[in-house]
Amino acid sequence: MNLVLKKQSKSFDGYTKYYEHDSLSTMTKMNFSTFEPKEKEEIVHCIFWLSGLTCTEDNFITKAGAQKFLAGTNTMILCPDTSPRGLNLPGEHESYDFGSGASFYVNATTPGYEKNYQMYDYIVRDLVELVRSEYKVNSFSIMGHSMGGHGALVIGLRESHIFKKISAFSPIVNPMKCPWGQKALRGYLGSDQELWKKYDATELLGDGEIHTQKILIDQGLADEFLENELLTNNFINKAKKLNRPVEVNFREGYDHSYFFISSFIENHIKFHAE
Repeated sequence: MNLVLKKQSKSFDGYTKYYEHDSLSTMTKMNFSTFEPKEKEEIVHCIFWLSGLTCTEDNFITKAGAQKFLAGTNTMILCPDTSPRGLNLPGEHESYDFGSGASFYVNATTPGYEKNYQMYDYIVRDLVELVRSEYKVNSFSIMGHSMGGHGALVIGLRESHIFKKISAFSPIVNPMKCPWGQKALRGYLGSDQELWKKYDATELLGDGEIHTQKILIDQGLADEFLENELLTNNFINKAKKLNRPVEVNFREGYDHSYFFISSFIENHIKFHAE
């Protein structure tokens, strides 16, 4: 995969690193960051972090403070970019919630996007294989924020044989029912809503996608997107109806930002490292 280390910085006796590589799924160069607490041969588990709208591989690794809580463990974290870059597709850069920085982690089928916007496969195939080959690691879990929380839930549920645990901060849990999700799913997948269901965590629960481990979600009650975009209660209600193991912590006063994520990231890392 032509993996290139672009830069690294020592932190908490490990290294925060930035890589570039060629992706078979997106047919572009892709970037990701990692925190590697020890030498590669000592790492036994990898957490994938999926970021939200407008983000890159840089947001989480610089803002969340995860390094401190991964230090001294045998668990690394890997943070991919949120979309292919450098394509200049029609309409790709016109809005913050569609196109560049806003892949929604789907495999696109619409004209113009179907060739490169294969981000579901990028995560599940390219990056899983890369970690297996480069780090000799075969134990994975997944978490994310907002659009990335949506991605973590969908990928974790559909690929439960790969990802041992799932957690999310402020996830878009029912994109078929919210403006962000409807715009993205229509733009990437067309008008067939049966296809949309494959990328909707609430719908997946109803279709019988089961993860044997409890799913952990943290959601701020001062989040400006909670009521219209995130729709957390839709997921809770479906999980309760189907007796699915889900823990949702509503946090009084917390918003949608990385200030919120950094306040509770330790809990999520402990959850994944158990």
